[in-house]
Amino acid sequence: MKVITICGSLKFKKEMMYIAEKMELRENCILAPIYPTSDNKDVYTEEEVISLDKMHKEKIKLSDAILVVNINNYIGSSTRSEIEFAKSLNKEIIYYTDIEKDL
Repeated sequence: MKVITICGSLKFKKEMMYIAEKMELRENCILAPIYPTSDNKDVYTEEEVISLDKMHKEKIKLSDAILVVNINNYIGSSTRSEIEFAKSLNKEIIYYTDIEKDL
């Protein structure tokens, strides 16, 4: 079993939840970002966004690996930052495009 944090653009929220489910069924412990419960893009204050980013990085610290949900090879700036953070901690980086056929 691995502890894996899902990283990726929240525009892929539905896909990220599907991938998390499939990975858990493979006996991985999945840590996922908080998904806004509103479709309003401005649902969080700047302080809340900073707090959620900090908590997501804490999840990465707890993980053995991160799974980057790079649908159509898209990786945004926040996800790039998370990849660099995970690399700085010597975490394994798994890209969805490399495993999607196995899910």
